[in-house]
Amino acid sequence: MADNGDDDAQYRIKEGDYVVLKRGDIFKAMQIQPRKKVIFEKQWFFLDKAVGHLYSTKFEILSGGNLQPKKPKDPESPGDAKEAGTDNRHILDDGRSQKLTRDDIETLKEQGLKGQEIVQQLIENSSTFRDKTEFAQDKYIKKKKKKYENTVTVLKPSCRILAMMYHGREPGKICHLRYDSLAQMLTLANIHAGSKVLVFETCAGLVLGSVMERMGGYGSVIQMYPGGGPVRAGVESFGFPAHFHDTLHDFPICHVNALLAGTLDTAAKDPCADEKQSNTAEEQNPPEAEPRGSPEEQSMETNAGDDTAADQEKKEREKLKEAKAQGKRVKLEEKRKKLAAAASLLEGRNADGLIIASRFHPCPVLMVLLKFLSPSRPFVVYSQYKEPLIECYTKLKEQGGTVSLRLADTWLRHYQVLPNRTHPLLLMSGGGGYLLSGTTVATDRAKPAGSQRADEPAPKRLKVTDTEG
Repeated sequence: MADNGDDDAQYRIKEGDYVVLKRGDIFKAMQIQPRKKVIFEKQWFFLDKAVGHLYSTKFEILSGGNLQPKKPKDPESPGDAKEAGTDNRHILDDGRSQKLTRDDIETLKEQGLKGQEIVQQLIENSSTFRDKTEFAQDKYIKKKKKKYENTVTVLKPSCRILAMMYHGREPGKICHLRYDSLAQMLTLANIHAGSKVLVFETCAGLVLGSVMERMGGYGSVIQMYPGGGPVRAGVESFGFPAHFHDTLHDFPICHVNALLAGTLDTAAKDPCADEKQSNTAEEQNPPEAEPRGSPEEQSMETNAGDDTAADQEKKEREKLKEAKAQGKRVKLEEKRKKLAAAASLLEGRNADGLIIASRFHPCPVLMVLLKFLSPSRPFVVYSQYKEPLIECYTKLKEQGGTVSLRLADTWLRHYQVLPNRTHPLLLMSGGGGYLLSGTTVATDRAKPAGSQRADEPAPKRLKVTDTEG
């Protein structure tokens, strides 16, 4: 068991870590690099100043881009001791209740006043603050704090935080996948340590990273990707240790049919590789120049120095081309090895789970990838729209081999929980997509030759009659 020092170190911010910055409801994923200026919500600072502090620490942005941990004993509401009114109906919002102008506020900032002090000045110079009710005063203070307090919170990345970040900033990149739908997907697919999971997604790697986080670095994750290569931008934001990536494999979806048919040759060379190598060889070995052997041409020896420099430059170019060609061959060999490793995992057809979350139509992908699952294994398909999942549901019912099919939509609503004013928030997400889940079962595909078909009734017994004569 590790000592307390090691336990405390894993919760502290280190240089090179991937972190998530939070201010209000805005999130942004960053990597801590030395002396790198970070711009977040119109504020710039040096993120490496947070190194050594605990995660979830709230920092105050000082002049010069420095970060200082905010004291937890700051008063929550500077106007708590102020008197409050009982009714807001007579308050007129005409824009003249605040005595401080924008220039005055900028002058206060130049004088070095912090956000808390600026909020206090706004309260003291407001002619209607004392007439507002206690609830309206709290709302006013919260609004001004959000605008003038220069604070940022450094969080440790997790699937929930990154899902909220993507859904708030760029929902189209993750197919409008909400974090509650993501949580249901991980639960319905029974993701756990030591399992073998197939993932087909076009959500910038968010679903793939969530599966890897849930498995904790144990088991195997096989990413089925379309196109030229896998997209893992979201996986990098998790900041996984190196051993997590050892469990990650990738396999192109275009080679699945060849793998099922047994015609996939992972040891074969790239057909374009030989042509590229031959072209490279021709470039590296151009035709030899004509000899200069004539005696009358020896008068041009004054240009011998220029010719030597040109030859040396030519040799350097050839060495550079050879190094690039060697690098391409090494990358191609590594790609072949990864393909062979992923193919060996898929050939057993004993995967423990399947997750599909893609902008493509899921029906053909689902029908092919279900063949790699063992019996009694769960699968889940996400789509922003229900019509593709209805088609998948119908196909699975017709084909058989699955049970407990369930098509459902996710619904989420946030509530404000405060004394005497608990109610649902006025704004909420319109929809979190649809989920199709089920379980595979074994089908009796290999029947004996003499067995009857299922659609034929059993033959009737013939009645034997006595024929004694």
